[in-house]
Amino acid sequence: MYDFVVVGIGPAGARFARRAAESGYDVLGLEKGTIGDPLACSGHVSTDIWEYVPDDAKDDLLQNRVYGANFYTGGPDTDANLFYKTNEISNVIDRVELDRTLADCAREAGAEIRDGHTVTGVDEREDRVVLTVSPDDADEPLEIEARMVAGCDGPVSRVRQAVELPEPGEKLHGVLAFTDEADHSDHVDVHLTVPRFFAWRIPRGEAGVEYGLAAAPGEDVNDRFDILTEQYGVDTDHFCSGAIPIGPPDTVTTDRVFLIGDAASQTKPFTGGGILYGMTAADCAARHIQPDRPQSLAVYESAWRETLSSEIRLGHLIRRGYSLPEPVQQLGLRALSGKIGVHMDKPTSLFSKQQLKQLFA
Repeated sequence: MYDFVVVGIGPAGARFARRAAESGYDVLGLEKGTIGDPLACSGHVSTDIWEYVPDDAKDDLLQNRVYGANFYTGGPDTDANLFYKTNEISNVIDRVELDRTLADCAREAGAEIRDGHTVTGVDEREDRVVLTVSPDDADEPLEIEARMVAGCDGPVSRVRQAVELPEPGEKLHGVLAFTDEADHSDHVDVHLTVPRFFAWRIPRGEAGVEYGLAAAPGEDVNDRFDILTEQYGVDTDHFCSGAIPIGPPDTVTTDRVFLIGDAASQTKPFTGGGILYGMTAADCAARHIQPDRPQSLAVYESAWRETLSSEIRLGHLIRRGYSLPEPVQQLGLRALSGKIGVHMDKPTSLFSKQQLKQLFA
């Protein structure tokens, strides 16, 4: 019997598998497909990402450095409001290679990682969890037992559904696609033209350019994406589509199952990104959960919320600005534009000394 089985080896799952294995636990990680493939989300992340990967991985992962953002209330031919720093705000990375790198870190720490293994059943018992697993290379399903199971299997989590944990507050429909032309410019474009969210353009250096948007289901997301790319005059390929969970539910744990990352909706409400929040929660889980002490799950539940709740709460407030009337948006953007002192993953940095100094300057 394993101490932990981790279902889903994205950033959150790989991080937890690594940290739990480093603590001496017997860990098995299961990924239903090929790790990192298909691409499911953007590779625009804060520079904090380098704290989670080996030093020598940066050369393979880094695609571009970002120093600012152009905010639009219309298309790319309208006036933009520039927000910038003199040092890097964020980086654009190879998102597929990130997953593979983090999975390799988990293996090196001692976790057993298997891809091509789909979890089809989760039977939570008093002293263990029994998983039914279908490997791609076998005709018959397997039964795998664990003291605890970590559900890290994304916004449409099979683990969450099987143990009847509550759904995220909402799920947005996100789409993105790419063009092949090299672009080393150091600013991203953000368009507040999508109901309740936004559209974006991200230069990825030699890897091309990423275009994307997210909106509530039923908002004709594909049609809006076509409008975005027509405004830029580009044809895209490698189209990706998926759910973006926003708003954590009241609980993400049962007696022997716990959720991390997108499965727990541990995401930024104002961007939908969840890589850093998910890995932060994974560290909380690895620090506090003990597989032979089910009551330790309550400690994890409190710890990750204490760490992230202020950022998530403020993120919701920022997102409300996306739905303000355009004249109000323009007024606010003009008032706040210029040099900034904020951290892209931490809305609380809006009240930091550095940001207030820039604002009043």
